[in-house]
Amino acid sequence: MTASSGKKRIGINIIIHAVLLLLVVICLFPIALVFINSFKTNAEIVGSPLTLPTVLHLENYIQAWKYGKFSHGFINSVKLTGCTILIILFCSTLAGYVLAGYRIKGTGIILTYFMVAMTVPIQLFLFPLYYTFAKLKLIGNIPATSVILAAMFMPLSVFLMRTFFLNVPRELEEAARIDGANTAEVIWHVMRPVVSPGMITVGILVGLQSWNEYLVSSTFLQGARNFTATLGFLSMNGSYGSNMSVLMASSVILIAPIVIFFLFAQKYFVDGMVSGAVKG
Repeated sequence: MTASSGKKRIGINIIIHAVLLLLVVICLFPIALVFINSFKTNAEIVGSPLTLPTVLHLENYIQAWKYGKFSHGFINSVKLTGCTILIILFCSTLAGYVLAGYRIKGTGIILTYFMVAMTVPIQLFLFPLYYTFAKLKLIGNIPATSVILAAMFMPLSVFLMRTFFLNVPRELEEAARIDGANTAEVIWHVMRPVVSPGMITVGILVGLQSWNEYLVSSTFLQGARNFTATLGFLSMNGSYGSNMSVLMASSVILIAPIVIFFLFAQKYFVDGMVSGAVKG
């Protein structure tokens, strides 16, 4: 009985690992194909896209970096993403703290509002936002655009931070209050260290979404000098749409920082998601 159950368990594990391995191959194959073709000429890509390059054409990356204006685009992307993350972390942390403890009246209504807000598309507000930004002369202003992105990602961030605050024992706050700590001291010195995995998780999620965002940034960041790395890459489709080698190199340049960042941050991301999955 024990031997048969052990063999059954081994068989199930083999099937699970085989399925996971297949999914990994399916996910990584397009990325590997783009990376391989980024070192080929356009003729080699068209003729044999699945073969390895015979000669590494590094000039593809030089042209992609130059004509995609990534040196300036990455700076703008870092500014936009950084501002968005700071706004999100500050506002969602405070909102999550308040909503987790039902510290104000109408908490249920506010939660319902955020839930409904997650279903409303940003396209409904593009025209009035653009009109307002144009009147205030904020078109091309990166910090102002980050406020729009923060508003887009705020509902989900608030729900996530609220979940992390729900996992904090009330005794910690009560002990701090007895010791004379005010609300700001409770949030910064008591709550923040405990919910820091949640803040890291929210920061990673918002950072990845902000880095790849196209609709809002293309609408409000007009002019080549305000282009993010994503917009710089997409602007090459017109001039270099037929030169697949340069576009492949541009794709690698664009996604490389995201992949590297996530590889370093995945431990904190997984820890944060697991620690925040107890209560809802």
